[in-house]
Amino acid sequence: MNRPILFAVICFLSFSFISCDKNDSPDPTNTDYIIKAAWKFDKAMSGGADVSGFLNACYKDNVMTFQANGNGSLDEGATKCNAGDPQTTNFTWNFTNNGSTLNVTGGIFAGQSGSFTVITLNDNQMVLEGTISSPTGPVTGQIHFKH
Repeated sequence: MNRPILFAVICFLSFSFISCDKNDSPDPTNTDYIIKAAWKFDKAMSGGADVSGFLNACYKDNVMTFQANGNGSLDEGATKCNAGDPQTTNFTWNFTNNGSTLNVTGGIFAGQSGSFTVITLNDNQMVLEGTISSPTGPVTGQIHFKH
């Protein structure tokens, strides 16, 4: 094989290996995941038990949407808890502690606001843990959401 052809093959193979190994796109952040699509209720857990059956149906069809600018909206879905409530309410949000805490002002699921520990947040699941108001008093629990 003559030198110019051999040189061209080596250059081509070197370029191919370099371009395949390099990943220019950064890993998704929690902000990327949370704003990707609307979130719907999946289940509620407390003390390792599924407590979804204790929640009013009017909360289970709510849809939350988070925007990159720190605003969000909660749509009541087809079933409202109180007929006079607005169909959509707004809230603000932000992450702290390197994305491990979600802070919400204005209420998200079942009107809850405050700080929630992010247990899971990925392409299709969000699990938040926090103290939640219940008819028997405050309870620590997890709320699972999905797209």
